[in-house]
Amino acid sequence: MLILAIFTDMKNDRKKFLLNRSNYKILIISLVIIFFGYILMSGGKSEDPNEFNPEIFNFQRIRLAPTVIIFGFVLVIYSILHNEKKWKK
Repeated sequence: MLILAIFTDMKNDRKKFLLNRSNYKILIISLVIIFFGYILMSGGKSEDPNEFNPEIFNFQRIRLAPTVIIFGFVLVIYSILHNEKKWKK
């Protein structure tokens, strides 16, 4: 029922997308950015489980990847709230 509510205009009971094409483009781009951030965060494991690998604490995994992921989530929020009709006159 929730998925149907996203794609249906309840007042006129007709099939209509509630978001514009540009909103979906921004949403897909932001999901790719989030996925890329998680890829940046992965890795850094040690070959021997008894040996410590300091590579897990490098700049890429501690600073860059979380920043990219947060930027992706902010872009998701923007893509949902963006109203193209407001800018067209």
